[in-house]
Amino acid sequence: MKPFMDHNFLLHTETAKKLYHQFASSLPILDYHCHINPEEIALDHRFENITQVWLGSDHYKWRLMRSNGVEEDYITGKAPDRDKFQKYAQTLEKAIGNPLFHWSHLELQRFFDFQGILNGKTADTVWNICNKKLQHDEMSVRSLIKRSHVSLLCTTDDPSDDLRYHQKIKEDPSFDVQVLPTWRPDRAMNLERPDYLDYLKKLSSISSVEIKTFKNLKHALSRRMEDFHSMGCKICDHGMDYVMYYPASEEEVECIFSRRLSGEHLTNADILKFKTAFMIFSAQEYKKYNWVMQLHFGCRRNNNNAMFQELGPDTGFDCISDFTPISQLANFLDALSMKKTLPKTILYSLNPSDDEQIAALAGCFQDNEAVGKIQQGSAWWFNDNKTGMIRQMTSLANLGLLGNFIGMLTDSRSFLSYSRHEYFRRILCSLIGDWVENGEYPNDMENLETIIKDISYNNAVHYFGFDLDTV
Repeated sequence: MKPFMDHNFLLHTETAKKLYHQFASSLPILDYHCHINPEEIALDHRFENITQVWLGSDHYKWRLMRSNGVEEDYITGKAPDRDKFQKYAQTLEKAIGNPLFHWSHLELQRFFDFQGILNGKTADTVWNICNKKLQHDEMSVRSLIKRSHVSLLCTTDDPSDDLRYHQKIKEDPSFDVQVLPTWRPDRAMNLERPDYLDYLKKLSSISSVEIKTFKNLKHALSRRMEDFHSMGCKICDHGMDYVMYYPASEEEVECIFSRRLSGEHLTNADILKFKTAFMIFSAQEYKKYNWVMQLHFGCRRNNNNAMFQELGPDTGFDCISDFTPISQLANFLDALSMKKTLPKTILYSLNPSDDEQIAALAGCFQDNEAVGKIQQGSAWWFNDNKTGMIRQMTSLANLGLLGNFIGMLTDSRSFLSYSRHEYFRRILCSLIGDWVENGEYPNDMENLETIIKDISYNNAVHYFGFDLDTV
């Protein structure tokens, strides 16, 4: 029997062990997509206790606790932090096979030097160990980033954000990790939302553009893109139900936008026509700046309306959608390609049944403009587990070039989530190690080293064009 989560955790062949320990384990981390708060980095935030770090904004853990019948007061409510931690520890006892069991223990090992098991019985011991550690200087937000060997991270930012904290970080010579904004214009696109007109006022104010037409909106967004670009932004991101393609004339789109400003009812077709026009304009701008376009789709959000009204979005009530019109995605990419405005693009679907479709579609729009110009994104959210990672990488390998894959990201709001890169790298080395030991790929360590280092780090450096040295 193998020891629990030891030095060779997930590495079940000699080749996998060699690949991980010799080539992957010491690599820096490039986190090109996350949801951490740049304000906390700028102010070098300190956490009072492990509950604040673990449960403060982690909807993965919240969902797990609800599945264990835990009262909401111990999840997002006002129960004491110690009691919340106890409830999570008791929940974790039942999480056999769940990645949160592995992630939680990796974080305890790497950041708190705790090699034991977290459960209801050990919760008090772990609580005291972690909280004592958190009082040390090396456990501040900036120190956690540095300890994790992070070279660069990209936050997720709205066009109306003034980027003041990014500026503060950039001007601080004492912190040498690059923290770059990512353009996330969902609120500017989603004109069906009740607060859309209020949002336009905010965007109008920061861009100094009075928004009375769709043309005005595009001008305001272009101005803000300039600001983001000046702060080092190289990536945009769109969270969508699905990628639509419902083209309309400029005049029709202006009419739709005008009707929305007037408070008139819009049909579903109206909304799709506007969003299509919005995406075509956006892609054109991204191409101009050489930004990478990330498209996250396949999620059905806020399914529990009662809890949405109580807690708001991103609180653990989303699920996988079974509606992904690949034909519309293909038509969208084709329209951009025809106009030569297709930027480098990463496609993420929350539905794993889309993996083969995405991998096959990506191959239709590759060219010599960039290596792996159209990427199948890493296993995302509900697929961010051992099975999901293996499935995504196998699909990519079967239908494309795994060696050009840009690898893992945290997609997290936690400063302890960098251990997920370790988790990914162990699984990557195990998968490739299996192929080598089964005679499906040569035991050429020089070439295998290149593949492991590229997927883990180098490919992302080149793909996004970051100012970083490769390894």
